[in-house]
Amino acid sequence: MKKLLIAAVIGTLSSTMMLAATDAAAQGPSTTAKKPAPKHRIIKRKPNPAKEAKVDPIPDGSEHWSCAEGAQFDLKGDMARDQIVTVHWANKNYNLPRQVTTTGADRFHDAATGLDLVVIPTKAMLFSDKDSSRLADECKTIAMQQGAMAPTQAQALNPANRGAPASGAAGQ
Repeated sequence: MKKLLIAAVIGTLSSTMMLAATDAAAQGPSTTAKKPAPKHRIIKRKPNPAKEAKVDPIPDGSEHWSCAEGAQFDLKGDMARDQIVTVHWANKNYNLPRQVTTTGADRFHDAATGLDLVVIPTKAMLFSDKDSSRLADECKTIAMQQGAMAPTQAQALNPANRGAPASGAAGQ
């Protein structure tokens, strides 16, 4: 009889515990059984100069050129006489050597970077020969926006312009 009584008590207790567990699961997570939130460590990484974009300063004495669609660049050098000009484009400085042309346009091109500056009397254009794209068009200095011609070598060699300084020349 004792065995029967013990079995009945155990059965009652186990069914009560199962009901309590079922009720707790139905009510959601128990407030007493919460696990502490994991602690997140914030890892500060040191900057990697090789991965960060290089930003070159705008060269002193350069002239600002504003282009269509908000593009712009700065040019240092005298296009009428210098064999190399410096173009500050997209936060980098590019040294562009003069190229000989048969059209009268001034062309400065660096094959290593692919940057190509073509200047005609009424505007300048900036190209990338790496992907055959025009980076900037209708570029003009402030003087050109007021009606002056670009300070090109062709303008300096024009007999009508001899003795008169080229208007809008860089570095003046």
